[in-house]
Amino acid sequence: MGAGPAGIYAADLLDKSDADVQVDLFERMPAPFGLIRYGVAPDHPRIKGIVTALHKVLDRPNIRLLGNVDYGTDLKLDELREFYDAVIFSTGAMADRPLGIPGADLDGSHGAADFVSWYDGHPDVPRTWPLTATSVAVLGVGNVALDVARILAKTADELLTTDIPANVYEGLKASPVTDVHVFGRRGPAQAKFTPLELRELDHSPNVEVIVHPEDMEFDEASITALRASKQIDMVVKTLQEWAIRDEGTRPKRLHLHFFHAPAEVLGEDGRVTGLRTERTEYDSEGGVRGTGEFHDWDVQAVYRAVGYLSSHLPEIPFDHTAGVVPNQAGRVLDLDENQLPGVYVTGWIKRGPIGLIGHTKGDAAETVASLLADADTLATPKHDSPDAILDFLTGRGIPFTTWEGWGKLDAHEKSLGEPHGRERIKVVERDEMVRVSRD
Repeated sequence: MGAGPAGIYAADLLDKSDADVQVDLFERMPAPFGLIRYGVAPDHPRIKGIVTALHKVLDRPNIRLLGNVDYGTDLKLDELREFYDAVIFSTGAMADRPLGIPGADLDGSHGAADFVSWYDGHPDVPRTWPLTATSVAVLGVGNVALDVARILAKTADELLTTDIPANVYEGLKASPVTDVHVFGRRGPAQAKFTPLELRELDHSPNVEVIVHPEDMEFDEASITALRASKQIDMVVKTLQEWAIRDEGTRPKRLHLHFFHAPAEVLGEDGRVTGLRTERTEYDSEGGVRGTGEFHDWDVQAVYRAVGYLSSHLPEIPFDHTAGVVPNQAGRVLDLDENQLPGVYVTGWIKRGPIGLIGHTKGDAAETVASLLADADTLATPKHDSPDAILDFLTGRGIPFTTWEGWGKLDAHEKSLGEPHGRERIKVVERDEMVRVSRD
């Protein structure tokens, strides 16, 4: 369940195994590729290029895509067991972790996941976004925070080379933002973004990246981390270079702040009017502590990029604190820590939303190994015909989409972009995606 990278990697490994296997990939969206289509920023074609490898997997005859099917609504676990020996859930994480500070629920305080879904043209979110702020705060120093900050700071015309839908272009074009402030509560050596993501911030001719010299502090643990990790060293060197250069004259500014912990989202009449942060400093254990020094920032919107959270799946045990399905090597465990027969997990729903897309390969390998080891103990499904599930979905009136249908939608989106000199323009409306796919 889930045709993003995690699910496709699992299907790939199953198909390459010695087992005689037929894999059906169910997907809630009418189109495949999950996080790559609806979670990666549109100006990251390098990452979106992973689709090329995933295409080759879905082209195989023993792997079938069934899109526009919602687990828990269109299909339940007991029904799946009638058609399949085993079920792997790879549904990812699309919700925002709560911020947990006063004012976090004010109008103008947004979750990064919601904003990402909007600018990536997710069919289940509103078509408009309240881009009225001139100064914005982004909380977090991971790659998602940088994506959000970059999209907010760039001009809409810079994104016309991407697949952004028309409604996203119009929304960003009308945005009055001039300053985007990114806050991290720890130091530069503890930032979670990658060197490439960081350097991309400075590529825009319209965005000045500003780093403050007073934030370039390092304790013994930071220096140890720099020496142990080439990636951390590259990130810090880039930040140090930016901290000592003269400020340029690009029309928009993107500020990177370290040692600032969010303390309160300030508001008036129910709307965001500012952000209060507490200055932090290194403690003796490699972490940070508050100094009691507070600073109020004049911002009119706050975006929290403090982590994603998976959603509870019907009929499946769930750890609401960790945001994962309890499992052992991919085998789903019930509340008594007994294995749930024939049910497995992989990807973010298994280990939490951490790491890069490629890290889900290791998850998939472990889960598939567990499933294959259990093969002799799996219950035999009621229906053995591959077409039985198609008849079931048709009988329920579910307009499912297929891999062939994705080919039609793919060609349609490219045809929309061609007159404008763009590779594609993404279709947003679910009904239109289904219509084109099933035409």
